[in-house]
Amino acid sequence: MRETRNAQVSIFENYSDHQYGILLKRLSERLDEHPEILDLVAADLIDTATSPVGRIGLSAESVLRCLLLKQQLRISYEQLAFHLSDSVTYRAFARLGHLMPSRSGLQSTIRRIRPETLEQAYRLLTHNLLDQGVISLDTLRIDSTVVASNIAPPSDSQLLNDAVRVISRLLATSQSRTGVKLRFVDQRKLAKSLAFRIFNAKKAEKEMLYPDLLSITRLVMRQADRGLNRAAETDCPTTSRQRWRRDLAHYRALAQQVVTQTERRVVQGERVPSSEKIVSLFEPHTDIIVKGFRDVQYGHKVNLSSDKNGFITAFSIEDGNPSDKDLFLPVLDYHESVLGRLPRAVVADGGYASQANVTAGRTRGVKQVVFHKPVGLSLSAMGVKSKTFQALKHFRAGVEGNISELKRAFGATKARWKGHDGFKAFVWASVLSYNLVRLARLDTG
Repeated sequence: MRETRNAQVSIFENYSDHQYGILLKRLSERLDEHPEILDLVAADLIDTATSPVGRIGLSAESVLRCLLLKQQLRISYEQLAFHLSDSVTYRAFARLGHLMPSRSGLQSTIRRIRPETLEQAYRLLTHNLLDQGVISLDTLRIDSTVVASNIAPPSDSQLLNDAVRVISRLLATSQSRTGVKLRFVDQRKLAKSLAFRIFNAKKAEKEMLYPDLLSITRLVMRQADRGLNRAAETDCPTTSRQRWRRDLAHYRALAQQVVTQTERRVVQGERVPSSEKIVSLFEPHTDIIVKGFRDVQYGHKVNLSSDKNGFITAFSIEDGNPSDKDLFLPVLDYHESVLGRLPRAVVADGGYASQANVTAGRTRGVKQVVFHKPVGLSLSAMGVKSKTFQALKHFRAGVEGNISELKRAFGATKARWKGHDGFKAFVWASVLSYNLVRLARLDTG
């Protein structure tokens, strides 16, 4: 049975004298000071109903440390397995003992940690650091950014081709997965050819080719309907058959959504709202985010605040594309309700600027509410002098570096794990790793 902590730390653990080895050693010591995080992770990994027999496997402590290593190194599970077998320092940090985890073993255990658990671990760590005086709420800076989903730039033709390809693949495997052999016309080659021609065609030719691709997609959807009906008629549903039916129904519904939006946009010339679009069959949770006049991004908007030491004190993953103005007060709500105190001063990006936010912040007890681009607001309306405004404006610039480090050094540019829960777990793992590493850096220089 899996254990929460390693029973005994080996006396032969060695860390490199390199600066990164010193950092990992200090990070290990800091993790030991917060054992409550392990209890949260262990709840996801250890099934108390299982009889305590058989192989022990990786402890919850080792799994968490492997996750932190993966986020810091920004590598695949295969590469992580290699580094853990090759590096004495990494093995010492992960406290593996004699165990040599494989790629599949690392993936299956790390991905069992729920996003809610990682979020709770982050909040617990933040609260503890605030109580210890490591995090300061004297002055906070707020900004938002986008974490991209792991998808290719979307196009209607490619989405239609994906729908044909995935549904046809499920129909082709029906006999092995359900025991029911389905007769269907495989349209994958033709759909791929049409999608390629549409992608490279001029506008007039695209309009001529799209109806053919839409007709093929509708045909495949009808074949999927017949497959679902045939599978429902058979007796003794097995787990494999139920999973096959669930997958086919899932992609059949997404295919219908793609067909509808393509007809509205391409055939009828309608402007389809972003909230009604789907940009990926494999990551359908992905939002379309447009920040200002910059390029369109596909992922989820995140809102965060940081203190003078660069610690992320509040973090949230948003649904849709809410205005920054609407994300200002939730940050104050979080600090007041979860952390138990409000900052003395808050400075935010110009997108958050509104007189309502200034008034609401001052009413709650925040002495200074400033926006680095006072859009439509005078300094007197914000209640600050020019010198104070300039100082807070310069302080706000530091959040750009915090966001850059979170993305560049901890992989939050693009969430690599599958599904909505995978997206959130990846992002929360990056944020937790960021704060822990920044904590370790306070002691190493």
